[in-house]
Order: sequence, then C-alpha cells, then structure tokens
Amino acid sequence: MRRHKYLALWLLATPAMLLPGGAQAQPAPQAHPPPAASPEPEHPAIEPAAVEMLKATSRRLAGLKSMTFTVVSTYESIARTGQSLYFTTQSEVTVQRPNKLRVLTPGDGPASDFYYDGKTMMAYAPVENLVAIADAPPTMEAMLLAAYDRAAIYFPFSALLAADPYKNLSDGLTAAFAVGQSHLVDGVITDMVAFTNKNVQGEIWIGVDDGLPRMYRVTYVKDPQHLHYQVDLYDWHVNVKLGPGDFTSAEALKAPHMQFDRPDAPAKPRTN
Repeated sequence: MRRHKYLALWLLATPAMLLPGGAQAQPAPQAHPPPAASPEPEHPAIEPAAVEMLKATSRRLAGLKSMTFTVVSTYESIARTGQSLYFTTQSEVTVQRPNKLRVLTPGDGPASDFYYDGKTMMAYAPVENLVAIADAPPTMEAMLLAAYDRAAIYFPFSALLAADPYKNLSDGLTAAFAVGQSHLVDGVITDMVAFTNKNVQGEIWIGVDDGLPRMYRVTYVKDPQHLHYQVDLYDWHVNVKLGPGDFTSAEALKAPHMQFDRPDAPAKPRTN
C-alpha cells in the first residue's frame, strides 16, 4: 500500500477586548451591560466558504454518470540512506456510476490493468500475461476495500470515486480554508483549498469553471514518516457514452490465471 508533513497552518488568534474597569464618578444614566462574548468556534480554522468549495466539487463528482481522466501520481519513499525518493505512475481512468471502473496503468513500474464491472474484479499484468479474477461486492466503495484487503490494490484517487466524496473529506474535519487561486494547474483557473481531517492533511486545486479537481497534495496523519503524495488529474471527459465492453478485456480473460494475494503476505510453504 502506498501509505497515506503536516501542511503549515496559521491560526489568527484575536485577543479579547478589554473593557475599562473601575467605578465612574458619574455613570451614564442608561448604561447597559456589554453583550456576552460569542463562544469560540470549536474549529476556528474551518471557513464556511472553503467548506462550500469542497462540497461543490463533491457534488459535481457525485453527479457525473460517467467520466474519464488521466492521473499522474507522485509519491515519496525513504531510501535506506535516509534520502527521500520520489516515484511516479500514470493511469488512464474510466468510471461509470454506480459500480464500474477501469484503470490502465502503463508505468512507471510494472504495467497493470484493473477492471470492475459491478460483479467481478480483474487485475491483469500485460507484460507477464497473468490475470487474477474474483467476485466483487456490488458497490464501488466496497469493491475498493475488498481489492485492498485481498491484494493491497490501492488507487490514490479512490476518494473521488465514492458516492459521497465530501463524506471522506469531512470525516473528522478540523481545518478548511481558502488559500487563493492558481492559473498554472492544467491550464485553468483553480481555487486552492487547504484542509485537515482525521486521516490526512492536504490541499486541493479545484477548477473554478467546472468544479473538477485538478490536483491535490496530502500527507497521512497516522504515517510516522509523514510522506508526501501528489495527484495530478487532467484530460477530463464527463458524461461520456460507455458500454459493458469498456470494463472487461478479452485478452486478459485468455491469460493464465493466478489468485489475488497481498504482496506483504507471509510466504506459503512449498509442497512436494
């Protein structure tokens, strides 16, 4: 699994207003006590405008019947020397809601194809010509959990595939604030929103005109190494026409079969 530094967060502390004390020689005849101070918000770094940006992009994603996009994922790994190394993969993603997914990953690293048609999931290694096929749950979220549990298959963009992406973003939300705008990401104007929840600290770039995410960077709160991850998303096509054949592969079905297994599973003893 690609493990899921904290982003800098500046909270502006406003000192309490100090009222003048001591008795007045001739107080105003109709003086009123000062209004009670409003209670401090539980999470003062949560800006309503930033929350609305996150909700808007989540609604946009959840409302799409189908979509294709390209993902470039860059992730950090620590070498034995202690130096940070960065690796990159590229994937072509096709989604049809509620429960169909295709992810073609030509590299870097071993090439792999993944297909899910609502009933089965299939992982194909085209260079080795090996395929693993298994029954799968009927929902996207359940399938993604099953793929990780059975074979440590994890897609860094999986939160975007949920029926309610905002639920993942807002779970344990403690910070959300607008950083500003960028004109450099994917050639469009994007709103930059920083957020922290119980799982990640991150920043997301959201297209101003279409509400689609173009990039996000995260570190995982529970990762002791605080490794960095970046996902770039571009070449979006939404509500495209797709068919059942887009979520299977005749070539993969002909390949020799192997079982789904986790790479971190204990080695099985050989039998004579």
